[in-house]
Amino acid sequence: MKLKDRIAIVTGGSQGIGRAIATRYAAEGAKVALVYHSDGEAAAEAVREIASHGGSARPFKADCSKVPEIEAMVADVVAAFGTVHILVNNAGVFRTVPVPETTEAIWDEQLALNLKGAFFCVKSVLPEFLRNGSGRVINITSIAGVGAFPNCPAYCASKGGLEILTKALAAELGRHSINVNSIGPGNVATSLNAHLRGPGNEAYLNLMRTMTPTGRDFLVPEELAGAAVFLASEDSAAMHGATVMVDAGWSAW
Repeated sequence: MKLKDRIAIVTGGSQGIGRAIATRYAAEGAKVALVYHSDGEAAAEAVREIASHGGSARPFKADCSKVPEIEAMVADVVAAFGTVHILVNNAGVFRTVPVPETTEAIWDEQLALNLKGAFFCVKSVLPEFLRNGSGRVINITSIAGVGAFPNCPAYCASKGGLEILTKALAAELGRHSINVNSIGPGNVATSLNAHLRGPGNEAYLNLMRTMTPTGRDFLVPEELAGAAVFLASEDSAAMHGATVMVDAGWSAW
């Protein structure tokens, strides 16, 4: 087990990529703090599934766009588990809105959760990392953080910001044996993009297939879990400020 006895916080852990990572971490021996925003039943279901396979997880409620809730959540995790060794910043929001229709509220919603929230989650766990003498941060960015897409300027800005934030945090925290890296997912089928994959989107899906050398349109969340384990384990001890692209080859073109 690569993560035996590690304590991991996974934000956005009740569904999609976060749930897949939380499930895999538990299978690798970690105790998982599964953070959710609103869907308590989905979080409870994820925890039950993990327990059914012999893993350990507990749900924690927090809106990770709000700093006081982040701080309270981390305090609750430390009280429950004793410390934190791994943070996965996965909670995010994705709105497909063109420039003329992008309101201040739409902009602020995505920057607040996708970028600001990630930073303050790191800040909140930092005392535990320093006390332990090490730590792991894995930020979930996107192919939209290294390349551009139309109709989602705020999302691209938030994920591009998270890319450079990963490097900035690595540059500052690496001397403390704190590894800060990111995973750049390609198109991954989750509830955030379900509106792009239903009936009537055949032309779009075909376009997505042409954008990867593997001919794939959408990955499944579980395909990111191996990279997340690697970046949380000692196997990546020399990696700082790097992005592991898990995108079916999208960024190779």
